[in-house]
Amino acid sequence: METPIARTSRWRRLLPRKRGRWTAGLAALVVLAGAGTWTAAADDGGPAVHRQDRMMRVDGVSIDTSYFTTGGTERRPAVLIGHGFGGSKNDVRAQAEQLAGAGYAVLTWSARGFGKSGGEISLNAPDREVKDVSRLIDWLADRPEVELDDKGDPRVGVTGASYGGAVSLLAAGYDKRVDAIAPQITYWNLADALFPDGVFKKLWAGIFITTGGGCQKFEKQLCDMYERVAVSGKPDAAARALLTERSPSAVADRIKVPALIVQGQSDSLFPLGQADAMAKAISGNGAPVAVDWIAGGHDGGDLEADRVQQRIGGWFDRYLKGDKSAGTGPGFRVTRTGGIDSTDGAALTRGASSATYPGLSSGGETIVLGHRTQTFRNPAGANPPAISAVPGVGGGLSQLSSLGVGLSIDFPGQYARFDSAPLDKSLRVTGSPTVRVSADAEQGDAVLFGKVYDVSPDGKQQVLPSQLVAPFRIPQSQQGKGVQLTLPAIDHQFDAGHRLRVVFSATDLGYASPAEPTTYKVTVDGPLTVPTAPALKTAAATLPWWTWGLPAAAVVIAALLLLTARRRTATPAPDPALAGVPLQITGLSKKYARSADRYAVKELSFRVEKGQVLGLLGPNGAGKTTTLRMLMGLITPDDGEIRVFGQAIRPGAPVLSRVGSFVEGAGFLPHLSGRANLELYWQATGRPAEDACIEEALEIAGLGDALARAVRTYSQGMRQRLAIAQAMLGMPDLLILDEPTNGLDPPQIREMRDVMIRYAAGGRTVIVSSHLLSEVEQSCTHLVVMDRGRLVQAGPVAEITGSGDMLLVTSAQEVDEPLVGKVAALPGIGSAVRTDDGRGLLVRLDGATSSELIAELVRLDMPLTGVGPHRRLEDAFLTLISGGSA
Repeated sequence: METPIARTSRWRRLLPRKRGRWTAGLAALVVLAGAGTWTAAADDGGPAVHRQDRMMRVDGVSIDTSYFTTGGTERRPAVLIGHGFGGSKNDVRAQAEQLAGAGYAVLTWSARGFGKSGGEISLNAPDREVKDVSRLIDWLADRPEVELDDKGDPRVGVTGASYGGAVSLLAAGYDKRVDAIAPQITYWNLADALFPDGVFKKLWAGIFITTGGGCQKFEKQLCDMYERVAVSGKPDAAARALLTERSPSAVADRIKVPALIVQGQSDSLFPLGQADAMAKAISGNGAPVAVDWIAGGHDGGDLEADRVQQRIGGWFDRYLKGDKSAGTGPGFRVTRTGGIDSTDGAALTRGASSATYPGLSSGGETIVLGHRTQTFRNPAGANPPAISAVPGVGGGLSQLSSLGVGLSIDFPGQYARFDSAPLDKSLRVTGSPTVRVSADAEQGDAVLFGKVYDVSPDGKQQVLPSQLVAPFRIPQSQQGKGVQLTLPAIDHQFDAGHRLRVVFSATDLGYASPAEPTTYKVTVDGPLTVPTAPALKTAAATLPWWTWGLPAAAVVIAALLLLTARRRTATPAPDPALAGVPLQITGLSKKYARSADRYAVKELSFRVEKGQVLGLLGPNGAGKTTTLRMLMGLITPDDGEIRVFGQAIRPGAPVLSRVGSFVEGAGFLPHLSGRANLELYWQATGRPAEDACIEEALEIAGLGDALARAVRTYSQGMRQRLAIAQAMLGMPDLLILDEPTNGLDPPQIREMRDVMIRYAAGGRTVIVSSHLLSEVEQSCTHLVVMDRGRLVQAGPVAEITGSGDMLLVTSAQEVDEPLVGKVAALPGIGSAVRTDDGRGLLVRLDGATSSELIAELVRLDMPLTGVGPHRRLEDAFLTLISGGSA
């Protein structure tokens, strides 16, 4: 993606189509002001990316834009990147720089009502936000470095997430000059998303309005519509029509360009059904379509940004640059989770794929459910409501659900449940389960909320996959008759011995239910049909590089050692005052290759004492790995000094024998046992066998009998522990670990935490670099926080983070003092304190569980918008790096 590829055949030649433009031209697009240009030299010696900021004017409205190129007049395709709702152009700057470095002219902008742009929020109205995109395309057509297909017709792709994803679809429908799109986690029909089956998604709608800055920031008819529906609790025809006409579905027959559709599994706002509808429509128009279900979504979780951006780059290389060799990925891919990926703190993922998109009903299998009629109540005022997804909390819950844990509440007497028999074999459900149901209401419409649980063999644990629920409004004319209900689309593994449980609840926290009390009767009229997508193939674990690269690596390392030995400069004399100090770094700096002013590490200084477990934290690009590589003598700093036990570090410095390291994986021969691999490694060091301390290292690593088995039989966690044991050989006084929990599941992470603590307990020192903040908080005694190559803060964990079992509760309105007192007085609650903005509580648990707290808050009529762990290390970390790039 990062290497510009020569333009060959073009998409337009593959699929000719009539070109056109918006009737108004550049006369309506006036440059108001131009800012200076800044330059960022790309990593690894790539081309410098220049940015130009301009305020443009479209029909009297100021639109704030940024334009990214690598300079020169060579013609290249262009890409427009839209931002998410409530954001601005700054949110997509990193992606813009990446695409510009890969050979595109990239234009970003803040949509009307956001950032520094003027105007009202019109939710992508065709004559406003969508028209703005066409004016930006007009501007691109006049740039000398942008490739043209015709006069006034630039070669252009559009991408963006959520709000920006929708405008990419709309732009393709309204402006025929758009050549390829890559919408992410967005909607096809906004009315269906906010009013599914005629039920008002009140919590998300309220967050939508609040995120936009309040009703006064929106076009008046949108504000009036929202307030009307929010008061009545039921969408009307006019509301549906208004949102539908501003949705991509309104121009479904006009979107005829290659589309890469990325949608989130953890998304109760725009669920997978929205992507399914857009995929069917666009492919039905004859255009190439690929669908990618990522792990995260609007409810949180892993958005897989790096992988998705690489795939978008390949998509545009193929359909904008016309490079037939560019990889666009499979027709369908779904991310499957299990365990924790410490590189970003999200769930460990592996992809499953098929050549074509299977839809949501492929390979249906039937599961028999209980058929007896069940009666339950819709309570007065629809309170207390059942709880499934909670915006602001759901992402964390959906990650837990992928690991067999979760939170959901259905109140007794307010739901019906229908269980299957225990499964005799595991079952992977990929798509939307369906079931035929007869429902009756004592009065009015029956409003039900359907969900499918994964129930453990002992019945004590039920997990709601991705915390998803589907609402259904069954009018009186359809009551007493069998109706086919489509449940939420999921990708979930039900293990053998587990049961599937279908629940229909009268209420749900995220939705508006009838306020009048009534009684419902529900009968399941047939089996549950679950799609299995049999064509999907889960990716096998990739062959580790060391199975083929170890011999070659040994040769390269030997050559490097020989070369560095010849070039070694005089080493500074030891400092006796630091003989007992494991590490002191002073004024350390390292510039990027071929860059005069960009630093990977700049003026870094800190000190580590004996017995400490020090966590090295920082966002991607903070300079952590560069620092560790300099510490191990692998690369040479441009300035500053590193001393280990008073000895200056140089490549091959003798004091490095007191340093053990695990960085970027360890190389093991898969056919040898774990013990044989360690013995072979130690022999290669040339040091006496009696100095290896193999038994002591193995005892700390806790591998047990597995040492006698071939490494190829090891789990990922066992390989990690063997790698740590290898780093411990000789029991070095300083142990350096770079992402030691990468790829481990929660029990394995806990074991690794214990390994580090046990190792340091003997007076030795551990330095660990990790993105997994919760683990750092529990295993480290001290922290060094870096951002953009510089030290941000250093000190004991307790000083930086604080301690305690706390939850952060956020509310749609200000929390008054009487409510604070009621929460503080609840059983099992240690304390409750209002947040600084008054719209939340910090609650310390003292025996109560989070689910019990949520149930009590609902009972107290607190308008929840989020409940989640108050991870003080995460809060402190985000605060410390808040000056990072947008």
